[in-house]
Amino acid sequence: MSVKIDRQENSKVVLEFTMDKETFEKQLDKAFHKNAKHFKVPGFRNGKVPRNIVEKVYGEGVLYQTVIEDNVDDEYRKAVEDNKLDVVSKPELDIKQIGKGKDLIYTVTLYVKPEATVKKYKGLEVKKIDTKVSKKDVDAMIESDRQKNARVISVEDRKLQKDDISTINFEGFMDGEAFEGGKADNFELTIGSGQFIPGFEEALIGMEIGEEREINVTFPKEYHADNLAGKPAMFKVKLISIKSKILPELDDEFAKDVSEFETLADYRKDVEKKVKEQKEASAKSQKELAVVDELVKNTEVVIPESMIEDEIENMVQQFSSNLAYQGLNLEQYCSFLNTNVEDFKKNLKPEAEKNVKLKLALEAIEKIEKITVEDKEIDEKIDELKKQYGTENTSDELNKNENVRRYMEEKIKQDKLMAVIIDSAIEK
Repeated sequence: MSVKIDRQENSKVVLEFTMDKETFEKQLDKAFHKNAKHFKVPGFRNGKVPRNIVEKVYGEGVLYQTVIEDNVDDEYRKAVEDNKLDVVSKPELDIKQIGKGKDLIYTVTLYVKPEATVKKYKGLEVKKIDTKVSKKDVDAMIESDRQKNARVISVEDRKLQKDDISTINFEGFMDGEAFEGGKADNFELTIGSGQFIPGFEEALIGMEIGEEREINVTFPKEYHADNLAGKPAMFKVKLISIKSKILPELDDEFAKDVSEFETLADYRKDVEKKVKEQKEASAKSQKELAVVDELVKNTEVVIPESMIEDEIENMVQQFSSNLAYQGLNLEQYCSFLNTNVEDFKKNLKPEAEKNVKLKLALEAIEKIEKITVEDKEIDEKIDELKKQYGTENTSDELNKNENVRRYMEEKIKQDKLMAVIIDSAIEK
């Protein structure tokens, strides 16, 4: 069997296999003996029908499929291994020539992993994120603590106000007909929270307990349910109860209740420190994302569609696993968003393409930087993982697992590569 390799544009490779006619004849004879017991012709005992009779009765090509099944896969794998082809697609078989007295000629078309060209990966310019902490930032976090520690009391002697917690019954109508999902009883709604569509919560202000009111609103044009988006609706609402939050005073006692500090001043300093840490962590994360975007922009590569499709499937599988923890599946999730799985996958394509491009860029940079990982580093990472899951005192089974070690090696290598790129980035 001879093989010709035609490396074409955009990572496409065509392998042309030729089996000379003498070898093909031997393979046909081998296929005949392999299947002899399955051929039944009147006047001949089972398994004793001559090959020429079999081909006359069943057709000359009766043995071709067996020859293909017995040879194509093995020859393809051998060619891939011998030529060190990193295949990223399903191979496509095309029989070019087949017949008695002829060479068997067929092609296998495939795509290999492309090599990316990274124009620049050090000194990438990204926007500097402001991490200054303002009085407003500190006040907002303190106010959040106040809200968490507020007392809730029932109110019966006044009308509904902004920031009150209302309990309501409601039902929505469109063109005089109740619509699905527009009804609820004993629904708790904080006025001013923005939980409902614009205009709904504001229209409840001033209601008294037991009062019923009709509210006319219009659904936003970008509303997730197409049958409601941009359309007017009327809600019948009954106010069942009113509750109000009583916020604690901002004093030393409050500081003692919500923190380890004795005074409001010390508590405030600690809040300022925490806000600073949060802003710096957020800035670090935003910088990393910005650097990745710049790296992808500086990377040139034509990606085979199969690689993007595989990445989409990986993303869907991971997302579905996360949904399963919430007792949902992808179909249910898509129905909530008024979409379907097919469109959900289509929407993932830009991100999937970016992910693949990033991986190819990092592989190209790795060859330049010659990043290495020591066994000690892998063991340390695995030990961290064991400690995280409370298994640090168990056997070193994880440390010896080759799959785990390979995964950790790639993770460490990627972290090192990203550090090279991120640490050299210029913030402006």
